[in-house]
Amino acid sequence: MAQEDGPRMFQDQLAEKVRPFIDLIDYMRSIGIDKELPLPTIAVVGDQSSGKSSVLETLSGVALPRGTGIVTRCPLLLKLCNDRTVKWEAVISYGGKFRYEFDEPSEVVRQVEQAQNVLAGKGVGICEDLITLKITSSTVCDLSLIDLPGITRVAVKGQPEDIGVQIKNLISKFIKEKRTIILVVVPCNVDIATTEALKMAQQVDPEGTRTLAILTKPDLIDPGAEKNVLEIVHNRVIFLNMGYVIVKCRGQKQIDENMSITRAIEEELEFFRNHEHFRSLLREEKATTKCLATKLSNALVKQIKKYLPQMSENIKEQLGQVKHLLSQIEGGPPMEPEEKRKYLIQVITDFNEQITQLSKGDIIVEENLFVLMRKEFTEWMECLKNAKSHYHEVVQQVVDEYDEKHRGSELPGFSNYRVFQHVVQKLVAKLKKPAMMTLQTIRDMVQKQFDHLSKESFKNFPYLHLVSKKNIQTIQEQQSNIVKERIVEQFEMEMQVYTQDEIFNKVMLEEGEIAEDKEQDTRSKYPGLLKAYYEIVVQRLADQVPMLIRYFILKQSAKIVCSEMLDLLHRDDTDNILQEDSEIGQYRAKLLAQADRLILANDKISSL
Repeated sequence: MAQEDGPRMFQDQLAEKVRPFIDLIDYMRSIGIDKELPLPTIAVVGDQSSGKSSVLETLSGVALPRGTGIVTRCPLLLKLCNDRTVKWEAVISYGGKFRYEFDEPSEVVRQVEQAQNVLAGKGVGICEDLITLKITSSTVCDLSLIDLPGITRVAVKGQPEDIGVQIKNLISKFIKEKRTIILVVVPCNVDIATTEALKMAQQVDPEGTRTLAILTKPDLIDPGAEKNVLEIVHNRVIFLNMGYVIVKCRGQKQIDENMSITRAIEEELEFFRNHEHFRSLLREEKATTKCLATKLSNALVKQIKKYLPQMSENIKEQLGQVKHLLSQIEGGPPMEPEEKRKYLIQVITDFNEQITQLSKGDIIVEENLFVLMRKEFTEWMECLKNAKSHYHEVVQQVVDEYDEKHRGSELPGFSNYRVFQHVVQKLVAKLKKPAMMTLQTIRDMVQKQFDHLSKESFKNFPYLHLVSKKNIQTIQEQQSNIVKERIVEQFEMEMQVYTQDEIFNKVMLEEGEIAEDKEQDTRSKYPGLLKAYYEIVVQRLADQVPMLIRYFILKQSAKIVCSEMLDLLHRDDTDNILQEDSEIGQYRAKLLAQADRLILANDKISSL
C-alpha cells in the first residue's frame, strides 16, 4: 500500500517550514556527523485506546499496528529520512542482531509485530528493548518519532501485576530527554486532570516548553461537555506553553471500511466547520490535523534553533581537525615543470637538513638517538670492565706456566716478553665479538631512525621513499663493513702489545723496585705490569670502538645519504620522482571536499 496524500500533505507543510534546516541536515549527513544533528525526537504518549496510533499515522504517513488493548509492547523509534533519490525503503533492527530490509509499506505492520514477538514474546507482555524502524523516501520529511506503550492501570490476564509501573518507567526513560518533544494524546471524553500521560509530561517538563497536548475523538463528547473541552483547548485548565490542538482522525470503523486518510482529513474539516461549539477553533488555529502540522513545525524549528550554536561549534571543531590533516599531507607538487623542479629541490633539501640534524643530535625522531647510543656504549664499557673479573687468575696461571719455559725480553722490566705478549693477546682477543655486537646494535637503531625520517619526509611520494630507503640500507651496509675492517685492524694492532703511556712506565719502575727487593723474582712483577697495560688497552678500546661507530655509521652515513639524494636533482624525470601515492591524492581530495562542505554547513547555520 503506497503512502496516501493526507500524510503527504502534512509532510509537505512540515517541510515548507523546516526545509532550510533539513537542507542543513542533509549536508551534515553528507559529511558524516549525523550523530550531532539537533533534530528533535517526538514521543507520543497516552492511555491505551486514546488515539495514539491515529496521531502517529497522521504525522508519519506510516501505518503501524493498532487495535484494542495493549498493541505497542516495545518502544518503537520511527526514523523518517528524506532522500529525493529513493522511492521507499525500510530497515527494521532490534535485539542487537536482527536486521531486515524491505521496500513495501504494507510490510510495516507484520515486521513490527514480528519484532515485538521476538523481544517481548507472544501475548500481552512488554519489553524495554528498542525497535528501530528507519524509512527512507522522497515522500517523507526528516523526523524521528517514538511510539510508546499505552498507559494502563490494571493488569489483564497474562500481564505482571506491576505492568502499569513498568510502562510508566519505560515512558519516563524516553520523555526525560531534553530534546524530545512530548505529544500527549488525550481523548476529549475523559477528565484531563486525571490523565496519567499529562502528569508524567509535567514531571519531566514542568514549564511545558516541549509538551503539546492533542485532544482526540471530539465526536464522542457527551452533549453539554463541549464548554469544558473549550476551556481545556484555550489553556485555562492545565496551562501548557505549547498549548492544545483538537483533531479528529480515522476511527477503527472508518479503517475497517477502508476510508482513505485523505477522505478522513476532508471529513475532519467538515466536522469542525459544522460544529456548533468547535467551529471557532478553526479561526483560532487550534483544530484539525493541518493545525497540528503547523504547531509541530514551529516546535521543531524552535528546538532546532536552540541547538544551532552547539552544532556550529561542533562543525568548527571538525573543520579544525580536517585542516590539521590537510596540513600533514601538504598541497601536493605544482603542475608547472619549473615550479615542480623547485618543489623537488625543497623536498630533498628538507629531508637532508633533517637527517643532518639527526646525525648531530639537534632533533629527536621517535626516541633520542644519542641517548640510545650512549646506553649501548655504556654497556660496551661494562663489558670491558667485566672482562677483568678473571684477569688476576688468568695472569697468575700463565705466569706460573710460562715463566720458566720462555726466555728473551724486549719490553724493559720483563725477563720473558712472550709471556707478557701471550697473556695480553689472549685477553684482548675475547673482546672482538662484543665490539662487533655493539656495532650491529648501533647500526640497527641508526638505520631504523633514518628509515623513519625517510617515511615521514616522503610519505606522499612512494618513489622518493623507496629510493631513500634503498640508499640508507646500502650506505649503512657499506659503512658497517668499513667499521668492521677498522675494528679488526684495531684488534690486530692491539696484538702488537705496545704503549708509551706514562702511567705504565711509572708502574713498571715501581714493580722493578719491588722485584729488586725480592732478589729479581720476575714473576712477582708480571701481574702489576699486565694489569697496568690492560687498563691502557681497555681505555683505547672504550674510546676507539664508539668513535669508529659514531663517525662512520652516523655522521658519514648521513653525509653520503644526503649526497645520493641530491644526485636525483640531475635527473630529468621529475614527474616520476614526485609521483604521489594514489591513495594520498584521493585522501587529500576527500578532505578538501569535506572542508568545503563543513564551511558551507557553517555558513548555512549562520544564515539561519
